[in-house]
Amino acid sequence: MKNGFHFGLETERLERWGRVVTVEREGSEVIRILVPSGVGKCQIAVKPSSSRQHSTAQRMSLVCVYIESGLNNNIIIYKRSKNSLSIWVMAKEMDEQEVIASVLPHKDYRDPPAAPFYDPAELKKWSFYRALIAEFVATLLFLYVTILTVIGYNHQAGGGSACDGVGILGIAWAFGGMIFVLVYCTAGISGGHINPAVTFGLFLARKVSLVRAIAYMVAQSLGAICGTGLVKAFQKSYYNRYKGGANMVADGYSKGTALGAEIIGTFLLVYTVFSATDPKRVARDSHVPVLAPLPIGFAVFMAHLATIPITGTGINPARSLGAAVIYNNQKAWDDQWIFWVGPLIGAAIAAFYHQSVLRAQAAKALGSFRSSSTL
Repeated sequence: MKNGFHFGLETERLERWGRVVTVEREGSEVIRILVPSGVGKCQIAVKPSSSRQHSTAQRMSLVCVYIESGLNNNIIIYKRSKNSLSIWVMAKEMDEQEVIASVLPHKDYRDPPAAPFYDPAELKKWSFYRALIAEFVATLLFLYVTILTVIGYNHQAGGGSACDGVGILGIAWAFGGMIFVLVYCTAGISGGHINPAVTFGLFLARKVSLVRAIAYMVAQSLGAICGTGLVKAFQKSYYNRYKGGANMVADGYSKGTALGAEIIGTFLLVYTVFSATDPKRVARDSHVPVLAPLPIGFAVFMAHLATIPITGTGINPARSLGAAVIYNNQKAWDDQWIFWVGPLIGAAIAAFYHQSVLRAQAAKALGSFRSSSTL
């Protein structure tokens, strides 16, 4: 076409005034328009293709353009007419530029594709095993530092007043701080889950496959057992005396109360994980220099402050399992189900809330309504 292009193809190279423009699409949306280097101007006309779902007037009311440019001296003009939208990009010295155009809902971000439910091909990739190693080591370090902090506090407070040692606040900081550090270190390798509940929630949201989810949970559990084992090896005289840092329902609380506390605490954590890693939030708040591990670590810190008096705070089945295996006490095993059922339920609720309510993924999949740009 002389005046522009129609949507439909995934990639198309158009020639405009002797210059080649590359257009990349995803479905009915133009994802990227690459403008080549050179001096002068390049005009691109955007026209929506015919659609049975919307009338011509409705389709044209959805046309909108978002432009992202790297040069300050660029002059970018976009003009909206009755049935098309034209873009002019002009610069004195224009390197290859990226012009992003879309048909509403307007998106300046891209959701990653859903992970396959079952993907055995992952078992043949080194990156898969590298991620497992990262999860194992991270969970080992997490349990080593945090359980050692708990036992050290109990030893310091046991011979003096309740104010001796780091206190509950210090224990909460140890758990939250370690999550911040370890997620920061491993996020680019494995995603920095370090928690079977987080992995389960991401699996339900189709962020990881079943194969990866199961493998992660096994690696996290083994890492937790090894990390707690190191604590017992270094603090053997104090380990059993101070109950090995195992999660158990405290005296005066029912199992139902403990289960509810674990559900709510894990919901807070997994909800924060979804929010901190949401591509839309990252694009919207790109001007705010906040690392994703920071709010995740704070969520763990706040959950510990609330639930340490009730259960010692699990919200991480691997953490509870590792301490129970090494401590090997009957009460710890009797209460163990709480620290699996509670976190998994909390993670499932958080996944549903974020994906189906806040992001309206279920409604989009069913086609019951068209999401607006504010979703």
